Amino acid sequence: MPFQKIAASKLSNSVVEQIELLILRGVLRPGERLPSERDLAERLGVSRPSLRDALAEMENSGLLARRAGAGIFISDDLDSSFPPALTNLFSRHDEAVYDYIAFRRDMEGLAAERAAQFGSDTDLAVINEIFVKMEKASEGQGADLDSDFHMAIIEASHNVLMVHMMRAMYDLLKQGVLYSRQVVIQITNTRMDLLEQHRAINDALQARDPKAARSAIETHMDHVIQSYADLRRTERNEQVARQRLTYEKER
Repeated sequence: MPFQKIAASKLSNSVVEQIELLILRGVLRPGERLPSERDLAERLGVSRPSLRDALAEMENSGLLARRAGAGIFISDDLDSSFPPALTNLFSRHDEAVYDYIAFRRDMEGLAAERAAQFGSDTDLAVINEIFVKMEKASEGQGADLDSDFHMAIIEASHNVLMVHMMRAMYDLLKQGVLYSRQVVIQITNTRMDLLEQHRAINDALQARDPKAARSAIETHMDHVIQSYADLRRTERNEQVARQRLTYEKER
C-alpha cells in the first residue's frame, strides 16, 4: 500500500510559520522589535533552542534582522516599496499626487466593499472605534486618525497584498513625498464636512452594505482631489499676487 509514516513537524517550523503569517497579514510591521527570546519562547510555548533555530532561519531568509545590543526586528527591507529615485520623482510633480489620490480612490473603494462583506465584527468595531476618536479629536490629531481610519478599512478587507501595497501608499504620505504634512492637515482638518464623509463610510460598513461603502469612499476621495486642486490654485494665486505687490512697491 502507498502509505508512508508521517514525520512529526519540527517545533521551529511551526514558529516560522506563525511569525511569517503575522508578517504576511500585516500584524507585525517592518522595523518592529520582537520580544526577548525568553519572553517569545514562553508566549509560543517552545524551547529556546527551537526558537533560536526558527529565528536563524528567518534571518537567513531576510524576514528578520538582528541589531547588536538591541534585539531582533522585522526587517526594514520589507518596507522598501519604491526606490529613492522614484520617490524623489513623485515629490516633484503634481501629476503623481493626482494619480496617487485616484489610485487610492479605486483601491479603497474595493477594500471597503470587501470589508463590508468579509470583515469580522471585530474589524468593524476597530473602524468604529477610530471614527469615534475622530469625532472627539482636536485639529492636530485629524491627519493621523484619518490615516488610521482608512488603513483599518484596508486591513478589514483581509487581502494581504492589498494591505502591504496600501501601507506603502500611506508611507509615502508620512514621508512627505507627495505633499507635506501641513497640506495633509489642511485638507483633513479645515472642512467640517469631512467628518460627515467619514461617518457615511463608517455607517455603510457597520450596515455591511458593500455598494454604499464603496460609494462613500469614492465621494470622499473625490472631495480630497478637489480640495487639493483648490489648495494648489490658492497657492498659485498668492504667488502671482505677491509678484504684483513687489512690482508695485518697486515702481
